[in-house]
Amino acid sequence: MQIDALKIYCDVVRFRSFSRGAEASGVLQATASQTVHRLEEHLGVTLIDRSCRPWELTAEGKVFYDGSREIVERYHEVEAAVRGTRAAVDSVIRVAAIYSVNLRDMSQCVQRFSKLRPQARVEIEYLHPERVCERVLNDEVNLGIISFPQGRPGLAVIPWREEPMVVACQPRHPLAKQKTVTFEQLAGEPYVGFDAELVVGKKVERHLRSRGADVKPVLRFDNIEAIKRAVEAGSGVSVLPLPSVEHELRLGTLAAVPFAKHPFVRPLGIVYRRGRKLYANTEAFIEVLRNGNGSAAAKKG
Repeated sequence: MQIDALKIYCDVVRFRSFSRGAEASGVLQATASQTVHRLEEHLGVTLIDRSCRPWELTAEGKVFYDGSREIVERYHEVEAAVRGTRAAVDSVIRVAAIYSVNLRDMSQCVQRFSKLRPQARVEIEYLHPERVCERVLNDEVNLGIISFPQGRPGLAVIPWREEPMVVACQPRHPLAKQKTVTFEQLAGEPYVGFDAELVVGKKVERHLRSRGADVKPVLRFDNIEAIKRAVEAGSGVSVLPLPSVEHELRLGTLAAVPFAKHPFVRPLGIVYRRGRKLYANTEAFIEVLRNGNGSAAAKKG
């Protein structure tokens, strides 16, 4: 059984697509399909259930994928060592991050990493939080970045940083004139928040209630950009991480007021699939993230 066949199978599974897997392996889609079929014939089992739309891995397919991925990664690692090259298993580091991660910070970290490891590159996509976790668990990406990361089944967590949460409001709102705000002052305020099923939405509103901030939710969204636009339009106030409103603060379209007592922070974590080996370039990028300059707002937290 050739390493190339195992790699094709792993790419098909990782991308959940025969066409994208074939492209990643540099072969035709028909070749990828035939390769998987030959593997199934060799093993005497069905690896991919094609009767479903979209198709799904069988139990045997999952076991074979985990083992094949380890074999392929180990082979390329050994090959690079024998050849004395700087090539690595993780020459392309794929990262899935939530929308509200500070884009400027991420860009700076990628630039710093590129100077340290020019032979590797980082690809970042911004997704819904649950989609980030899904892509990490499916091995479609090396790393994920999410908020409130603890307690996620199947994920190993590396703490990244804590961001101060602030009251975001229109510059003309009465609260905008204050240096600080208490949780009690939010009682009765029209509130624009995250969807209730999102972890960040649950965490924020639970914290507000525990501190006596009986807000009145008027709108909920699944992404931070929509929340900011609603607050700018005067729909209500919100509680958001300070780094996520830095752009609006510079433009003067939003005001951000810190809490007077009982500071509230949003933890961000770097996650990867539990049990997955982290290779040299991935570990180096994690170090760049953790030692990066970060935004001034995050530093204060």
